[in-house]
Amino acid sequence: MKKVLFVTCSLALSVAMISCGGPRKEPGRAYMPDMAYSRAYETYSSTEALSSKGINYTSTPVEGTVARGEMAAYPFKNDSTGYARSAEVKNPLDSASRDMKEAERLYLINCGICHGTKLDGNGPLYASGVFPAAPRNLVGDPLMIAMTEGTMFHSLTYGKNTMGSYASQLSTKQRWMITAYVKEQQAKKTGTAAPAATAAAAPAPAAKDSAVAAPKK
Repeated sequence: MKKVLFVTCSLALSVAMISCGGPRKEPGRAYMPDMAYSRAYETYSSTEALSSKGINYTSTPVEGTVARGEMAAYPFKNDSTGYARSAEVKNPLDSASRDMKEAERLYLINCGICHGTKLDGNGPLYASGVFPAAPRNLVGDPLMIAMTEGTMFHSLTYGKNTMGSYASQLSTKQRWMITAYVKEQQAKKTGTAAPAATAAAAPAPAAKDSAVAAPKK
């Protein structure tokens, strides 16, 4: 028994010493390499290897493409003309599509940290002194009260001043829901009627709904 134990320990020690004996010059073998190293082309990976074989392929969706279940892309670009024309756009969500409870939840998650739960511009990020620029008071600032739904949506989409774009965090529908929620709260604060829901947005040339630069909150 002692002899077997001695031989076993000796072999184990020899294997350990050989295994740790300097850098390996060969990669060794991989178990099931077809699973470890995929030969498939990932959706957004480089297509240079395909191009070298004369295969032309692009994974970018055709401009103007609308995903199933998604709303049509916002028509205006992030420039002075687009910002001015945004006032023409009406909220395409009708009354049945405006889930204000969900809209409030989306506002609190994405906007409340700066603009505050009461929409008064006194959110925790500003109140703590971390953020130096005062966010807009959404229910007390005359400029915000006078701002149209379309322009407010434009700012959410592209960003304005120190506020960044929310196009990557919120879908088109979610941004319109937040816009409707802000307008509803403004109406309650000022005692005026909230903008009436419309069936569709104002027609305009198609353009990509993408995030660009940054808005003042």
